[in-house]
Formats: sequence, structure tokens, C-alpha cells
Amino acid sequence: MEIVKTFIESIINTYSNNPKLLLLTIILIILSILLKIYYQKFRGFMGEFWVKLELGKLPKDKYIIFNDIMIKDEKGFHQIDHLVLSKFGIFVIEMKNYYGLIKGREFDDKWCQYLGKKKSYFFNPIHQNYGHIKSLSNLFKLEDKYFISIVCFSNQVKLDVKSNNIVTQVDYLKDEISKHKDVIINNDINELSDIVINNNIDDKGLRKQHIKDIHSKINNNKKLEDNMICSKCGSKLIERTGK
Repeated sequence: MEIVKTFIESIINTYSNNPKLLLLTIILIILSILLKIYYQKFRGFMGEFWVKLELGKLPKDKYIIFNDIMIKDEKGFHQIDHLVLSKFGIFVIEMKNYYGLIKGREFDDKWCQYLGKKKSYFFNPIHQNYGHIKSLSNLFKLEDKYFISIVCFSNQVKLDVKSNNIVTQVDYLKDEISKHKDVIINNDINELSDIVINNNIDDKGLRKQHIKDIHSKINNNKKLEDNMICSKCGSKLIERTGK
């Protein structure tokens, strides 16, 4: 706190003879602090914004688009970033607003983000999206084969992902959806749309609690792994050497 106080006093003393420059300097400092605090939220907001723009290019008479929906089943809540209904399939889109190099394979538990020499791991989004698809499959009473999973990253990433599922970037999202031209769904998509609307949870309290629960689960799993305990079965992890 003393350091901050000293810093502010030094700025005031430096620009005391120029009130306009002092005010501008203070505004820039405040903006820099706010940007640092809310940078991740801002990136997330912009990522969702660009996806909405890209999906908005799809013909309105053939596709029905939902953004940020939440549904509940016997396993809990499922927050789905984007959902596109059409006769050509039901596209379930998981958006990841990362940057850097992304490496992973379809059946890996975790993928890796490389930022220079720094590495960080995150749960395989294909697995995450599969949970959403199973929930929607039960809700619509449709088989899994009618659903197309898409994991979409921001345009700032370089992808090195081996998967039969669609893993793409925002700029190519519309093209990936448009590749599916065969009619495979006989159901009225307007009826499916009504099901989504009637089952979408828009209660802000429940949505906030869902996010808290996710963060809590991630933190608990991290603690278990740090203590060499399997987060799935509770058994002791064994360190092995190998390729």
C-alpha cells in the first residue's frame, strides 16, 4: 500500500504544473489496471462476439441459432456455448478463446497450450462437448448420429490437433457447418427450437453457481493430482518412466 501511495505522489509531483496531462496520465493508469483485471473476461466476451457474427452469416431460413444456453439432466447442468439447429444436423459448438499453440489428440484427457516455453494444460474440449451432445440427445430424443461436435478456437491460435471431430477456428466455422449439405433430420427444427427455449435455464443465480461448481471441481482435482491421488477413482497415482 505504501508503494502505491508513493507512486501516486510521484506522478502528482511530476505533472503538478500541467493539470491536463496529470488527468490524462491518471486515466491511462486506471484503464491499464482495469484491463489487467478484466482481460480474460474481455477476451471471452470478444471471442463469443466473433462466433455470433460468423454464425449470423448462415441462411436464416435453414438454420436456427442459439447462444449460451443451459440445460439440466440427471447428471447436472450443461452450459452450451452455441447450438445450431438444421435439417443437415445439429451442430454443438464449444468455444475456446485461447491463443498460442494448441496440441492434443481426440482421446487425450487433457490438451496443452504452449506460450513460448510456458505450457499449461486444459481438459479435452471434445470430451466436454460429448457430454453436451448426450444431454441434448436425451432432450430431443434423437440419436447421437444426428449431432455434429465442433470445437472452435480463436483466430490467434495455431492448431496441432489430431481428431476425427471438427476442431477449427472462428474464421472457418461457417464453412465447416456449410460442408454438411445432406438432409439427415426429418424432425421439424422449429419444434426442436421450442424444446430448447422451454428447457433453457436463464436464472442468473443458477448460472453463477454452475460456474463456481466447475471451478471448485477443477481446483479439487488439481489438489488430488498434486498429492498423487487419482481424481477419478481415488487410488494412489504411480509415477512411471516411459515414452
